[in-house]
Amino acid sequence: MRFDCSLSAWMVGLATALSAACLAAGEVKPPEPWGPVPSKAQLQWHEMEYCGFLHFTVNTFTDKEWGDGDEDPAVFRPTALDTRQWARTARQAGMKGLILTAKHHDGFCLWPSKYTEHSVAGSPWKGGKGDVVRDLSQACREFGLRMGLYLSPWDRNHAEYGRPKYVEYYHKQLQELLGGYGPVCEVWFDGANGGGGYYGGARGQRHIDANTYYGFPAIWEQVRKLQPGAVMFSDIGPDVRWVGNEGGHAPDTCWAKVRPEGFRFGAADTGRLARGDPDGTVWRPAEVDVSIRPGWFYHPHEHPKSLKQLVEIYYNSVGMGANLLLNVPPDRRGQLAEEDVERLLELHRVLEATFRTDLARGRPATASNVRGGSPAFAAANVTDGDRDTYWAGDDAVREAWLAVDLGRPTAFDRVRLQEPIRLGQRIESFALDGRLDGRWTEIARGTTIGPRRILRLPPVEADAIRLRILKSQACPALSTFELYKSPEP
Repeated sequence: MRFDCSLSAWMVGLATALSAACLAAGEVKPPEPWGPVPSKAQLQWHEMEYCGFLHFTVNTFTDKEWGDGDEDPAVFRPTALDTRQWARTARQAGMKGLILTAKHHDGFCLWPSKYTEHSVAGSPWKGGKGDVVRDLSQACREFGLRMGLYLSPWDRNHAEYGRPKYVEYYHKQLQELLGGYGPVCEVWFDGANGGGGYYGGARGQRHIDANTYYGFPAIWEQVRKLQPGAVMFSDIGPDVRWVGNEGGHAPDTCWAKVRPEGFRFGAADTGRLARGDPDGTVWRPAEVDVSIRPGWFYHPHEHPKSLKQLVEIYYNSVGMGANLLLNVPPDRRGQLAEEDVERLLELHRVLEATFRTDLARGRPATASNVRGGSPAFAAANVTDGDRDTYWAGDDAVREAWLAVDLGRPTAFDRVRLQEPIRLGQRIESFALDGRLDGRWTEIARGTTIGPRRILRLPPVEADAIRLRILKSQACPALSTFELYKSPEP
């Protein structure tokens, strides 16, 4: 069974219908998709852009990052667990979803799995009747968020880890989670696999080959069947790839496509993961996972990153075309710490103030080439505020420009660009010019655009702005050309 995220059947049908309608009306056909394109689930994932990660388990109470697997379930005793506070904060912070560590490497389950006693059912919380996954799923629905789940393949508690019986156990637990809590937007598979642990009372080392042991093709098929709207993350996919670091940044050149040949679970080339591949054969965009604190789990002596650091993380992840997964760990009460909440809201206030007003919205736009001269692909589509419309060039075009007339000298310092990625990723390099005192002056250069690119510039005051596409793999296309002015510090 293949999971190469190729053009899905629904998109082929849509493209065929549109082409037929265009030909019947004597209109210009849209560009053919170039290379791999995103699936419907991947397109929905791209639209999320920014989500929260919730690392919460026995480690929260033992002050560890990785539990050994020998923890007594009784140590899990949050005093005021409130998943509504998690979801409410995420919504107020501008996040679109939350991903919960339903089971970390220690093997402790945040839901009452019928396949193990190492779960919340063995803790004093709610008299052993609690279910964190259920509570979070309800809270996400209440606050209009999507929910994702992390189920660690490695289990330092299970006696059969490293043997076939554990694989059966893991598949059954995955079915419990994906079949019992409503829609799931993302399933997160960690790359840590095998090593020392408690393993049912027998301390020792268990080593596995992650590429063969878990039976990932069967897992992927299971996820597709139970949660067809979900994407799957691991270091190499199959839907979303790791960006290659936990520092909160994607590189300046970040393709949403890769060549999967040569990648192995747990031993991937982090450079290739970060950059992607201009000649990639599958659509597998990058996700940037980073914690608001030094550790992934809550530790009383740690504090959140500064607002300045979080702003940098946003522009170096979302701004580079990746999605941002920001970890905010619940504390021993089972709530997000007040200082973490305030920092998240500070970040949201800055981003909301920055991107509130698109200075290019509705302004006249022109281009050096318009596909077939058709208004369906006119330059005006990049300033109409609709990210589903787009400008496109003729098939033979590889270099082009678009200009937006601002009408008067206008101050800006942020530019947001976006390709219509349902047609693939095309643009390899570009430059930006501002018209200053009647003359065009180059103000920035860049490489990939893809799902989005946000450029931060020194303050510019220009009466027009021009995008020069210097190199494109196929006829260029652009869906948005937006300008913003960040607030004063």
